[in-house]
Amino acid sequence: MSTRVHEFSWPDRVVVGVIGAPGSRAFYLQVRAGKQLVSLALEKQQSAALAEKIDEVLDQLGTVPGNPFNVPAGTPVELVDNDPLETVEVQFRIGAIGLGWDSSTAQVVIELHPVDDEDSADQDEKMLVRIPVGTARAFAKRTREIVAAGRPMCPLCGNPMDAEGHICTPPDL
Repeated sequence: MSTRVHEFSWPDRVVVGVIGAPGSRAFYLQVRAGKQLVSLALEKQQSAALAEKIDEVLDQLGTVPGNPFNVPAGTPVELVDNDPLETVEVQFRIGAIGLGWDSSTAQVVIELHPVDDEDSADQDEKMLVRIPVGTARAFAKRTREIVAAGRPMCPLCGNPMDAEGHICTPPDL
């Protein structure tokens, strides 16, 4: 059986967004090119790790003498995307994430695979997204902001605090 690949080489939009209130948010990675729109479900921790790793790759490339890839140190203002998610129809839930660099196009490459679930028909799908460095910086910035907009962390136990109240047991000192 062949693998269905959702491929985006120069997408119009690539964002992580959420649906729901803090404490019950669902995270989605959404990519659009023209009329093609793909939404994938992922975990908050996956979102945070992806943003962190993208920034690490770009920071490393920025240290290359002469910076031949024109990697911006910050987020280009014109690429900031604070719009909500478009219509969400989940293609699959993300399991494995691969991250790479294509020096021939100066793009960050993100490869997304579904959760490894033997009962799932999604096993023969994946998504491949190639984004230029400025878009990658904007993606990472937005993702970090969305992750940070969740419930505040308890200073005693380190767990998220609910709006209805929080009972915790401080760690043993």
